[in-house]
Amino acid sequence: MHAAKEHSPTAELQETSGLGFYSLLLVVAALGVGAFYWGLLPKIKQQEGVVADTRDLAVVRVKILKPVSAPAAAVLSLSGELKPAAEASILARVPGYVRSWSVDMGDHVTAGQVLAELDTPELQRESARAEAQLALAEAGKHLASTTAHRWEELLQARTASKQEADEKQADLQLKSAAVDAARAEVQRLQQIGKFAIITAPFAGTITARRLEVGQLVEAGGSKELFRLSETRRLRVLVRIPQAYARSVNNGQEAEILVPELHGKGFKARIVRTAGSIDPASRTLLSELEVDNADGRLLAGSYAQVLLPGVQAEAPLTVAANTLIFRSEGAQVAVVGADAVVHLVKVTLGRDFGSFVELVEGVTLESRVVINPPDSLGEGVKVEVVE
Repeated sequence: MHAAKEHSPTAELQETSGLGFYSLLLVVAALGVGAFYWGLLPKIKQQEGVVADTRDLAVVRVKILKPVSAPAAAVLSLSGELKPAAEASILARVPGYVRSWSVDMGDHVTAGQVLAELDTPELQRESARAEAQLALAEAGKHLASTTAHRWEELLQARTASKQEADEKQADLQLKSAAVDAARAEVQRLQQIGKFAIITAPFAGTITARRLEVGQLVEAGGSKELFRLSETRRLRVLVRIPQAYARSVNNGQEAEILVPELHGKGFKARIVRTAGSIDPASRTLLSELEVDNADGRLLAGSYAQVLLPGVQAEAPLTVAANTLIFRSEGAQVAVVGADAVVHLVKVTLGRDFGSFVELVEGVTLESRVVINPPDSLGEGVKVEVVE
């Protein structure tokens, strides 16, 4: 049996000291880890968060929409102007004095009806002189004819030369031409004299009378004597926007509304168009015809023209807050498939307040940015927020 091993006090002290040192190291390590966890680690995480937020803020987030077709109206409503089917300003064709007039404003006349008569003393004197000139020319022709006939007989008897006989024949021809000219002048003055009686060129209504008995009128002057309008049929002039021009055809039915008649409609039809777009207004001038036998419509009035069934290629519309107005003109920001912004110049159409028409620049598939920021430019990378 072995004796129990004896431990010296020095050995126990060394063992105790070693255990305390390791415990101290463990405590220090724990305190270090705690300090790192409670102090340094949050700062690192905060810094990483700031970096992430900075990167996140650097990315431009935008909302987009796609253009839509403008709603098409079932009936196209346009402004028009009523005009007479025919209208003429009647002027004096010959100078003279008004002898009498037989119709007044508002009277209905037939074609050829006498409106007024003129006294033409100067024309009468010219006619008398022309007739005298004709008589003189005919006398000269008669003498030249007799002389030419006698010289022809002398030529046959060989008592006159052929040269002299030819001269007499030429003189006869000259006198004959003078007679023709004088007769033509007489006929001309006779025809002009007929204009002393002023007649209506077509059936219609006298809409203006501007002459009095004894008034002096000049031939071909700008002084209007009467204005005659054919109002049993009226023309309606209307300008159709370019987008609707291709759907308008001759013979197409329409309806005319006049505000003063409280919604009373009048049937009309398109009879002709200008055949080309007016470059100033981008419209097609069209003419409609409406029956006005009862005289309820007044020429010169404003009218509303309703064209049913006239459709157009509906333009695209976008919200008004998508537009960018810069020195280059109206633009929109369009996001491509690669999430890159492209500034596209657009042509504006009608403005409806909250949305506007875009005549050109975008398509139905374009992704247009809503409320684009001022910093948004060409080539900027964005993130689309659905």
